[in-house]
Amino acid sequence: MAPMGIRLSPLGMAVFCLLGLGVLYHLYSGFLAGRFAFFMLSEPAAGEPDIPHGSGAVDLRELLAVSVLAAVRGGEEVKRVRDGNDLNAKAKGKTREGAEEQLTSGDLLSNRKMFYLLKSAFPAVQINSEERVDTADQETVSWNRSIPEDIKQKIQPKEVPAESVTVWIDPLDATQEYTENLRQYVTTMVCVAVNGKPVIGVIHKPFSAYTAWAMVDGGSNIKARSSYNEKTPRIIVSRSHAGKVEQVARQTFGNKTVIIPAGGAGYKVLALLDVAEKNQEEADVYIHVTYIKKWDICAGNAVLRALGGHMTTLSGEEISYTGSDGNEGGLIASINMNHKALIEKLPDLEKTSHK
Repeated sequence: MAPMGIRLSPLGMAVFCLLGLGVLYHLYSGFLAGRFAFFMLSEPAAGEPDIPHGSGAVDLRELLAVSVLAAVRGGEEVKRVRDGNDLNAKAKGKTREGAEEQLTSGDLLSNRKMFYLLKSAFPAVQINSEERVDTADQETVSWNRSIPEDIKQKIQPKEVPAESVTVWIDPLDATQEYTENLRQYVTTMVCVAVNGKPVIGVIHKPFSAYTAWAMVDGGSNIKARSSYNEKTPRIIVSRSHAGKVEQVARQTFGNKTVIIPAGGAGYKVLALLDVAEKNQEEADVYIHVTYIKKWDICAGNAVLRALGGHMTTLSGEEISYTGSDGNEGGLIASINMNHKALIEKLPDLEKTSHK
């Protein structure tokens, strides 16, 4: 008698193999479908901006290029409004010192161009502007992703996390002077801060089409002057603060110290640099003794940092470009000078900033 056991026929073996293959096919096709769906969801929909590095990273070279374009586009609006004498100026409030702050059509139209150009190019980046953005006035302003040759030649691509970036824009610096037709003081500015440190600065002069830009650890299209006077420096200050600074400065440096009253923080930073323009004054030190907004000073701070200069509070503290939009401690800016020694020579200015 034959031993008892299980005997499978060739037909049974074939059915068993087919069932196994069916199970494997079902499992694997589900996996592929999931991967395909993920891929499709990851791609931008028709009509959405194509962001090559994803929303998680920002190329600083590209951000510099679009910042230059934004400052120029905003400047075109500023110039057009002023040339047409269509300012529609009105008061928007008062400064802490009680001076009336002006708002014009140039401010608003420049702000709209600059904000939406930057936002369309880098939607994941935080943008802080001097003027409020009205969504009802939203317009489509696109960037063709073109990078100017001078930026290509001097700046290498560099990616940073989008969440570390804050952009500060001033659509019209020196609005008071703008209303008085003192055109030489007017600028449009863009600054890029990474983790609170200013790394990209763009300062554009709409009425002469001059643009200065610089990137920390990158390059620039502007440079410092060949010499500065530390013994009796020429000090550039706001028109409304000249008297406060003059008394302290001349007690420190002597009666030969020159005080230069001027409008606009952008203009004052350019006064420290090598700017070949007949309407641009030259100075050795820039001082501001009262509260000032960060969009006024961030671009200049970045330019000076890129060229080896300094901009600090009057007590020597670095200014952080995160959090609140104001800087409480005044400022002192210099380049190719002993910045720490300047601060130590002018202790009374720091007291003035709290008055």
